[in-house]
Amino acid sequence: MVIEYKVNVPVSTEEICRIYDSSGINRPTNDKIRIKKMYAESNLVISAWENGNLVGLSRSLTDYAYCCYLSDLAVSLDYQKQGIGQALVAETRKVIGENVNLILLAAPSAVDYYPKIGFSKMDAAFIIKKKG
Repeated sequence: MVIEYKVNVPVSTEEICRIYDSSGINRPTNDKIRIKKMYAESNLVISAWENGNLVGLSRSLTDYAYCCYLSDLAVSLDYQKQGIGQALVAETRKVIGENVNLILLAAPSAVDYYPKIGFSKMDAAFIIKKKG
């Protein structure tokens, strides 16, 4: 298996939704306009491809100087546990540089995953939840 990682290449909304639906990540894939806007307004997207087939994505918002918010990390279930998620994070870090904080909010099902790939748990995160 050879996985190719690409930075900020266009990915169709349909492919994005397929990855979300096949990864177990909860995103509004029935709202294509919202998904399209999520990606249009993100400034760092790393995609993982095998033989031209999208198998994983990371989506971030960053200033490239101080912080980067890793909003989404999704890998198709058929490709999980093969290091692709970890590689997507490594590719993100390569782009932003080692002097930029990488921050995320973990889904409850992924809380145990992130410390295994180098993230430290923080106790001071806060959120104002969205309405819809």
